[in-house]
Amino acid sequence: MNAFDYIIVGAGSAGCVLANRLSASGKDRVLLLEAGGSDRSPLIQVPLGYGLTFADPKYNWMYTTEPDPALNQRASFWPRGKVLGGSSSINAMVYIRGQQGDYDDWAAAGNTGWAWKDVLPYFKKHEDHVFGANEHHGAGGELRVSDFADQVHPLCARFLQAGKNLGYKRTDDFNGEVKEGFGLWQMTIRNGWRASSSNAFLRPALQRIQLVLKTQAHVTRVLVEDKKAVGVECLIGGAKQTFTARKEVILSGGAINSPQLLQLSGIGDRALLEQVGVPLVHHLPRVGQGLQDHLCVSYFFKSKVPTLNDQLNPWYGKLWAGIRYAFTRRGPLGMSVNQAGAFVRSRPGLDRPNLHLYFNPISYSAAKIVPGRFKITNPDPFSAFLISFNTCVPTSRGSVTITSSNPLDKPKIETNFLTTEHDLRDIVEGSRMVRSIAHSRPLVDVLASEHLPGVSVQSDAEILEDFRTRSGSVYHASCTCAMGVDPSSSVVDSRLRVHGVTGLRVVDASVFPSVTSGNTNGPVMMVAEKASEMILQDNL
Repeated sequence: MNAFDYIIVGAGSAGCVLANRLSASGKDRVLLLEAGGSDRSPLIQVPLGYGLTFADPKYNWMYTTEPDPALNQRASFWPRGKVLGGSSSINAMVYIRGQQGDYDDWAAAGNTGWAWKDVLPYFKKHEDHVFGANEHHGAGGELRVSDFADQVHPLCARFLQAGKNLGYKRTDDFNGEVKEGFGLWQMTIRNGWRASSSNAFLRPALQRIQLVLKTQAHVTRVLVEDKKAVGVECLIGGAKQTFTARKEVILSGGAINSPQLLQLSGIGDRALLEQVGVPLVHHLPRVGQGLQDHLCVSYFFKSKVPTLNDQLNPWYGKLWAGIRYAFTRRGPLGMSVNQAGAFVRSRPGLDRPNLHLYFNPISYSAAKIVPGRFKITNPDPFSAFLISFNTCVPTSRGSVTITSSNPLDKPKIETNFLTTEHDLRDIVEGSRMVRSIAHSRPLVDVLASEHLPGVSVQSDAEILEDFRTRSGSVYHASCTCAMGVDPSSSVVDSRLRVHGVTGLRVVDASVFPSVTSGNTNGPVMMVAEKASEMILQDNL
C-alpha cells in the first residue's frame, strides 16, 4: 500500500520528532522518507566521531556554496546530514536554545504563537535535562541534555575566569534563566552516546506498525492537484515510486533541501522556474530566499601547558582515548571538543548579546576541508587552543535556488555574507574581544604566542581582511522558507502551512524568520514539537 495519512520528507532533526508524534495515536499511517541510510555506524554514535563524518559523502550531502565576494571569492564547504538523524547525527552536539529575544522577534513580526513564552513549553516537553525538571527544563523526555563540567579540559576554567576578570557574567546554564555570560556547553549525549534525533525520537517510534520508514529514498517532487499536495514522487533503488497522502505532506529536508524540493515541484518564483524549465504550480517568490548562517573565525594560540592536541595528535594518545572510552564512556571521545563559550555584548546599548564565542582546548590550524573527499583531521602537533566567534543574529541574507529541473543536481547556494554594516562592526569588535580574553589572567599565564592570525594583524582593515580570508560557516543554515503573514515576503504562515497550497507544510530550520542566537539543532526540534501539535489539531 502506497497510501498514507502523512508523508514526512527527511528523517533529520525535525523529521524524526514529527514521525514520533504523528504516529503516537495509532490512528494515522505515517511514511518517513530519508535520502540517506542507516546511522548505526560507530562514527556517528561515538560523540567525537563527527570529526570523521564531517566530509564523508556516505553521511553527508557535501554541499559547496558559490564563491562569495565578501570572502575573497572563496567557496565554502557546507556539510548537511544525509543519514537517519540528519545533521543531528553529524553535528558537534552543543545544545543551545538561543536568546529569549530571538523568538520574541519572530512573534513581533506577526508570527502569532512563536514568542519565547509560547515556545518554552515545547523545548521542555521532550527534554530529559541533567538538572531535572524546573521552571526552565523538562525531565523524562526523549532528548537527553547532559552537563560535562566534571570532564572538560582544565583550560576551560582559565577561559571562564578570564571572562569574569573582564567583568562578564558567569552562567551555569545557557538554557536556564541566565543565558548571557561565560559558561560550559550542555550537549545532546546520553551515557556516552550521541543523542541524535534518530536515537531519541525515531528509534522508539519504529516499533509502531503505523510508522513506515524508507531509507535511500530521494524525493524528487511533491505532487500537487488543484493547489493541494496529494503525495510525493521519489527514487528508490533507481526506480521511480509514488506515495499518496490523505492529510498532509510535510517537508523536513532542512534549509537547503526543502526550498530545493518546493522549486522542483513548481512552487517558487515564476521567473526562476521558467528559466530552468519547471512548470509553474504556484508563484511564491520567497522560496529559497532569505538564507542566513553564522559565519565565524578562529584565533589560534600556542599554549605553555598541554591541551587536547597532546592527547589526540599522537597515535598512542588516540589509542588511550579509545581504551578509556570503551571502558568508561568518558574522556575526549565521549563529548565535543567545543567545551566552553560565551554569549556577550560587545558594546553598551545593546538589548541582548550580539556575539557568540567558542573555546576549544584543541586546535586544527592547518586543517583544510576538501569537498567531496573523506578526510581525517589531526590536531596540530603542538600544544594550542582556539577561541572563535560569530555575530549572534547576522543581517546579511543569501539564497538557495535550483539550476535545472533535474532533482539530482545540487542547488546553487549564494551566501552573500558581510553585506551590512551591522555584520562588519561585529567582526571587528569580536576579534578585539577574543584577544582581550586570551590576554587576561589566568588564560594569559599559559599563553605562549598567538599562532593565527598573528600579532601583525591589528587595524580594523587588517582584521576584516583576515576574516575574509579565513572565516567559515558554523553550519547553521536557515530561513529559506521563512514563516510570515504576507506571501510576498514569506513562504509559510505561522502554522507552517505553505502559502497558497493546502496539505503542505515545511517543518525545519528553513521556516525560521531569522536565525537564532547559537546552535540551531535544539530550536529545530522545538519547531517540530510545536508543529506536530498544530498538524494534529488541524486534522481532527
